[in-house]
Amino acid sequence: MVEIHEWDARDTVALLRKPTADDHKYSRGVLGVRTGSQEYPGAAVLGVEAAWRTGIGMVRYLGPERPADLVLQRRPETVTAPGRVQAWLIGSGTDAATRPAAETARLGELLQGDLPVVVDAGALDLVPGATAPLVVTPHQSEHARLRGLLGLDDVTPTSLADRIEAARETAAAAGIAVLLKGAETVVAAPDGWTAVVRAGTGWLATAGTGDVLGGILGAVVAARGAQRDLDAAALAPLAAAAAYIHGHAGRGAGPGPITALDVAEAVPAVIDELLSGGDPAAR
Repeated sequence: MVEIHEWDARDTVALLRKPTADDHKYSRGVLGVRTGSQEYPGAAVLGVEAAWRTGIGMVRYLGPERPADLVLQRRPETVTAPGRVQAWLIGSGTDAATRPAAETARLGELLQGDLPVVVDAGALDLVPGATAPLVVTPHQSEHARLRGLLGLDDVTPTSLADRIEAARETAAAAGIAVLLKGAETVVAAPDGWTAVVRAGTGWLATAGTGDVLGGILGAVVAARGAQRDLDAAALAPLAAAAAYIHGHAGRGAGPGPITALDVAEAVPAVIDELLSGGDPAAR
């Protein structure tokens, strides 16, 4: 039986790196972002904000005009011209039913490329047949739809064990890393490696926090991708680290009701605590 790893602060900090005097923006990672839409522009703002807050060399936002304007209003350091990247974040705040054909073609090129891609929400329909290293970030209903596209059985998980089994099956069938969102986040690699992240809070069940998670994960992947090549198996621990940061940022954004932007703004304190040898879970 494959071991289920209980993810913690030590696991997370092992995948983070404090910048040195020798670093520059490219060595710290560049994330390319194609998220948001005319209908849901806020997703782009939240994902870009979270990526910057996670600590990255550059964010290139290459989405539609309205989200791009809002992204630049919030984060003027964001670059909106094409260029070098180490990872991609796609799908947040988009709808496959209304996605322009030209955008579908461009996303298809990314999914057939060599760079790692974080695939969220409205781009999950493009996962079957992709050859790039992928990590997907579905919630339960999105996971069910993805499984259907992959020809897997329709399941309704009723326990953590069921969710673990379903995530593992999806990861193995598609050759991807799966981050299955929930109160207990499940991360599975295509080789069967599995982790459970218990860092969150019920207050994270609010609009936009998934977009924040996508930005955190994109930044973590790009930073790691600036140092070494990544395959789908290597993306799974990075996904667990992002879920851990996201969960504790949600806790740190409180007490009480929080918004997605509150969570993004709480990320730097979590990362600083980790890099300083602290354990957010001990708070």
